Amino acid sequence: MRDLTRLLRPKSIAVVGGGAWCAQVVEQSEKMGFDGAIWPVHPRAAMVAGHGTFPSLTDLPEVPDAVFVGVNRKTTVGIVEELSEMGAGGAVCFASGFAEALAEDETAADLQAQLVAAAGDMPILGPNCYGFINALDGALLWPDQHGCTPVSRGVAILTQSSNIAINLTMQQRGLPIAYMFTCGNMAQTSQAQIAMALLDDARVTAIGLHIEGFGDLRHWEALAEKAHEKDIPLIALKVGASDQAKHATVSHTASLAGSDTGAQAVLDRLGIARLHELPAFLETLKLLHFYGRLDGTRLASISCSGGEASLIADMALGTGLTFPALDEQARDALREALGPMVALSNPLDYNTYIWRDADAMAQAWAGMTGDKFDMTVSVVDYPVTDASDWICATEAALKVRASTRKPFGVVASLPELMPPEVADQLMEGGVIPFHGMAEALSAITAAGPQSAPHSLPLCRPGTGSPAQTLAEDQAKAALSSYGLDCPKGVSGPRGEIASLAQSLRTPFAVKGVGLAHKSDTGGVLLGLDHEGVAAAAAQIGTSEILVEEMVAHGVAELLVGVTRDPAHGFVLTLGAGGVLTELLRDTAHLLLSVDENDIRAALDTLAIGRVLHGYRGKPAANIDAIVSAVLAIQAYVLAHPTTLSEVEINPLICTPDRAVAVDALIQLAEEVT
Repeated sequence: MRDLTRLLRPKSIAVVGGGAWCAQVVEQSEKMGFDGAIWPVHPRAAMVAGHGTFPSLTDLPEVPDAVFVGVNRKTTVGIVEELSEMGAGGAVCFASGFAEALAEDETAADLQAQLVAAAGDMPILGPNCYGFINALDGALLWPDQHGCTPVSRGVAILTQSSNIAINLTMQQRGLPIAYMFTCGNMAQTSQAQIAMALLDDARVTAIGLHIEGFGDLRHWEALAEKAHEKDIPLIALKVGASDQAKHATVSHTASLAGSDTGAQAVLDRLGIARLHELPAFLETLKLLHFYGRLDGTRLASISCSGGEASLIADMALGTGLTFPALDEQARDALREALGPMVALSNPLDYNTYIWRDADAMAQAWAGMTGDKFDMTVSVVDYPVTDASDWICATEAALKVRASTRKPFGVVASLPELMPPEVADQLMEGGVIPFHGMAEALSAITAAGPQSAPHSLPLCRPGTGSPAQTLAEDQAKAALSSYGLDCPKGVSGPRGEIASLAQSLRTPFAVKGVGLAHKSDTGGVLLGLDHEGVAAAAAQIGTSEILVEEMVAHGVAELLVGVTRDPAHGFVLTLGAGGVLTELLRDTAHLLLSVDENDIRAALDTLAIGRVLHGYRGKPAANIDAIVSAVLAIQAYVLAHPTTLSEVEINPLICTPDRAVAVDALIQLAEEVT
C-alpha cells in the first residue's frame, strides 16, 4: 500500500492552477491555521489569494508534500506525471471528465488509465474529487467553503460525494470532525485504503464511511482487520438499496453498486454497522467518539412525561434494544429520590415533582444507571422561546455523568429542540447530546457490540455472462461429486424410462428434464410405483425423463442458493424452501466463504429454524447433515468461481438422518480470460 502520510498530514502544500477554486484552497488552509508553506503555481498570474506564485513546479523551493491539481483534465495528467517524477507526497485531482463521464466521452476511461500510469507510486485522490479537510493540522486541500473547525481529536468521514461532504461539515450537532475526505473516482487510491491510513492517526476516534460501491474487497477486508486490531469503530452509510440509487451510483462514480443483499452481507462479514440516514450516521459517530463501542444494547430511559416514555419504548421495537427491568437496588434509590407517588419502571416517567432541583434530579437519574444498563438517556426538549427553566436538566445530566462515569445522553425528541450551546455544554462534561429520538435509538443500536471480521477471505467471482443451464440430473451429478446427498435416480428417453427405473425402490418422483418450475407446470408427479412410470412420462411429455426415489420422513424443506454478485462475491441464501419460498420470504444471506459456525448461526435466525430443531414434539432435522450439504455446495462453487453464475437447491429435504437435494439447478457462465 502506498504511504499517504505526507499527503494527509503535509508540511507544505502546492496549489496548481488559478481561479476561484484554487484560491479557496489557499484561503481555507490559512483560515484553519495551517502553519506550513503554501505555494501557488501558475504560469501567468502573479498572485493567487494574496500569495506570490511560482511559474512551474520546478521553481518551487522544495518538493511539496501535498498538491491540489486544479487544472483541466488533460493538463492534470501531465502535472501528476511531473509531481511523481520529482517525488511529491501526493496529489488531489480536482478535474472531472474521467471514468465517470464514460457515457458522454468514450475516451474518458483511457484518460483515467493514463492518469494512474502517470502517478506511478505517488498516491493520488480522485479524479473528480474535492479533496480533504484535515482539521487536526489545519491542512485543507479543499476548494470550497465548509463548516469544520480546528479540533484536537475527532472522527473521520469519507464519502464519494463532494456535495454530501460539504453538507456534513455544516452539521450543528457538536460532532468533532477531524478529517473529511471525498474520494471521487478512486482511480488509484480506494476509500478503504484512505481509511486504513487514517487508522494510523491516534487522534482519530471513529471512522464513518458513506459508500456507493466497494471496489476491491480485499482492501475492505484489510481495513476491517486493522480497525479491529486498533479498536477503532467503523460505521457505514451504504447506498444502493433502490434501483434508482444503484443507477445514480454507477453514473456518478463509475463503480459497480451490486445488490443490496450482497452489500449488507459484506458489512455483516466485516463487522461494520450500517446506518441508513445521514442524521443517524452523525449521531452514531458522536456516540462512538465519546464512548467507543457500547458493551451491549440494554437501555434505560428517563423522562418527565408518560407520553415520551411510551414513545421511546414503541420506537425501540425492532431495533434490538431492550429495557431491562429495575432491580431492587435501583428501585430503592429511585424511591428515596422520587418518593411514593411515582410508578417505578423502565422507561421511567419521573413526573415533575423534583423539577428545578438539579441535585434531586441527578440523584433520581443516577438510579437509572449501573452495570445493568449499557446506555442511559434522559428525554429533554429545550423550548425555542425561553429555555431558562430547563437549565436544571442540563445540570442534572452533567452531575450524573460526573458521579457515575457511566454512558449518559440527553435526547431531544425533535432535533431542532437541542440548542447548540446546550449541546456544547453537555459534550464538555462527557454527556452525549442526541438530536432526535429516532436518531438516538439508531445510534445506540449501531454502537453496540460488533463481531470481529471474518477470518475466511471472500470468494471473488468471474465476470462472464450466463451461458448454460445444466439439466437437473447433470447438476446433481456435479454437486454429488463434491459430497452433496442427492436421491438415487435414473434418467433417459421417455420410451425407455420405465425399464430403466426397475432398479429403483418405490415410491418415485417422475420429472420432465429441462422444465423450469416443474411443480407449477405439471412437470413432476409424485408417489408413483413401477407401473405408473410409463404413464407419468407420457403425461409429462418431455423427451427426457428423470425418475428418483422419494425421500421419506422429511421434517422441513430448505432453500439453499448461491448467486453471483459481481460487486460483492457469491451470496449464499438459506431459507424456507419448497413451493412457498416466495410467499414466506424466510431467508438469511451470507457471503462465501463460510464455515460451519456461520451456517448454524444463519439457520438459527430463520423462523423455520424452530422446526429444524424439533417443534412441538416433532422430530428434529439432522443439523449436521444440513451443514454438510451447504458446505458441499460451497465446495463446488469455490472450485468453479470463474465459470459459475448460480446454484439453487430447492428443496433440500431435511430428515432426522439426512439432508437431500431433491431439485437442483446450476447455471454456468462464460469464462473471461
